[in-house]
Amino acid sequence: MSNFESFKIFALEDNAVFSKMLHYILSMDDEHEVVMFKEGKDLLNALDQKPSVITIDYTLPDMTGEEVIQKVTSRLPGVPVIVISGQTDVKTAIKLFKYGAYDYITKEEDIRERLLNALNKIKTKQSLEEEVQHLREELSHKYEFDKSIIGNSNAMKKVFQMLHKTVDNNITVSITGETGTGKEVVAKAIHYNSTRAKKPFVAVNIAAIPTPLLESELFGHEKGAFTGAIAKRVGKFEEANGGTIFLDEIGEMDISLQAKLLRVIQEREVVRIGGSNVVKLDVRIITATHRDLSKEMKANRFREDLYYRLLGVPVYLPPLRERGNDVILLAKHLLQEFCNSNGMNAISLSAEAKQLLIDYHYPGNIRELKAIIELAAVMCSENEIKAEDFQFSGSSDVEAIMSKEMTLKEYNIEIIQRFMKRYDDNVANVAKKLDIGKVTIYRYLKEMETNN
Repeated sequence: MSNFESFKIFALEDNAVFSKMLHYILSMDDEHEVVMFKEGKDLLNALDQKPSVITIDYTLPDMTGEEVIQKVTSRLPGVPVIVISGQTDVKTAIKLFKYGAYDYITKEEDIRERLLNALNKIKTKQSLEEEVQHLREELSHKYEFDKSIIGNSNAMKKVFQMLHKTVDNNITVSITGETGTGKEVVAKAIHYNSTRAKKPFVAVNIAAIPTPLLESELFGHEKGAFTGAIAKRVGKFEEANGGTIFLDEIGEMDISLQAKLLRVIQEREVVRIGGSNVVKLDVRIITATHRDLSKEMKANRFREDLYYRLLGVPVYLPPLRERGNDVILLAKHLLQEFCNSNGMNAISLSAEAKQLLIDYHYPGNIRELKAIIELAAVMCSENEIKAEDFQFSGSSDVEAIMSKEMTLKEYNIEIIQRFMKRYDDNVANVAKKLDIGKVTIYRYLKEMETNN
């Protein structure tokens, strides 16, 4: 079924002969529903029928073409208005364009071709707009917190609590966490659950752009601003105007550029390199980094004033090794996604495979889990992943702990901490897994509190 089954055209024409010809031209396409009018007031009274496009004769018996255009554009600002006139005066056409006319077509021999071309362009534009709107709605649905961010561990419950505090305001959000913990997914979820969801989301990976090019990438430049600037370029901040800009790996930004970023944030405006025009900004800023910016600040690698400007709502994403059974929830989700996208039958995880996934350390976090699951899905047989189908490239939990130089007591505390996080602070469960008494665990926990 066509997107334009209800493509309604209002045509305002007082000349009876030309009205019949116009109706014939517009009705050549079966998808067009054509309604003819002789007077401007009749057309205006029917605007609640929401036409897709309107054609207007410049000369009317009851009002001028300018008056009709102004009234139409004030009531239905998104509806294209095509003026059809016997006048070829360029000044008249320019004046009508200023009033909001979409096109100006003169009553000449090629009117049929020009009119149909104009309608085709309008339909193509409206189709693209509908597609963009549909994609935005899909994205909004896809990035609902409970759909895009998988997990119900205590660590993730804290994340969800923080995220819900970000959706009804424009406060800056700073996301921290190890590489691969899903910082960009969280940034998109914040954007698509906020009041800016229908506006642009623009992501910039600071670490991926060479420092000499980063200023132009962020703030834009004018033609001839520097060697190689052969055309004007709009920066990422301008692209994100009205929406959200996500500055990933903000800790990698050279300190010389940090001052310029600070000014843009403070003044809420940007001036392109080589230009003088000030562009006002209405942009929400979300940043992410795997670095500890407070340490970077103390080491004079990150500006203190910029640090506090960007802090906003701090959201810490825990590493996968601290999220307990979330690993299984994520593994099942990733496995289903992989099977669906590749047209494969559903694949399950054996009990041994699940235990192996829980016991692994995940130095690459969710990104590594995704790679492990997808490879296992390809390698498995009988639509079930077994322990032997996994290929782990990183270190194990034990290796990760033993790589540190600590006392025996510190090793014990480290092990208990990891198991407490893995099993959501369930002391009885941890005591069973480690084969020690609950009193021993409580004693170590008390020592941990004292040392902190």
